[in-house]
Amino acid sequence: MIIYKILRAQEWQEAKEKGRFEGAPVDLKDGYIHFSAADQLRGTAAKHFAGEEGLMLLGIETEELGEALKWEPSRGGALFPHLYAPLPLSAVKSAEPLPWNGETHLFPPLEGETA
Repeated sequence: MIIYKILRAQEWQEAKEKGRFEGAPVDLKDGYIHFSAADQLRGTAAKHFAGEEGLMLLGIETEELGEALKWEPSRGGALFPHLYAPLPLSAVKSAEPLPWNGETHLFPPLEGETA
């Protein structure tokens, strides 16, 4: 299964240099890395990244995260994926820019998204 992480391009660049992603400031504060399933992603972008440019969208293979990945209640009781460990770059299956068109972010087709 693929889950997704929205992050700033600079954060992605730093992760590539380190060989792992330890988390954005909110992740470090909360003690885990926040992810979204495909059907949660647009809501996450609207709530936490509205109007922000220079973002990246990572697609992560959950099978490579092991027991450090937990699905926990969050927004409205929905279960969101949280990783209690650094993200190994080997689990990143895609990394694409997430452009802002002045009104919304423009998402590529997402694995696991329902119409």
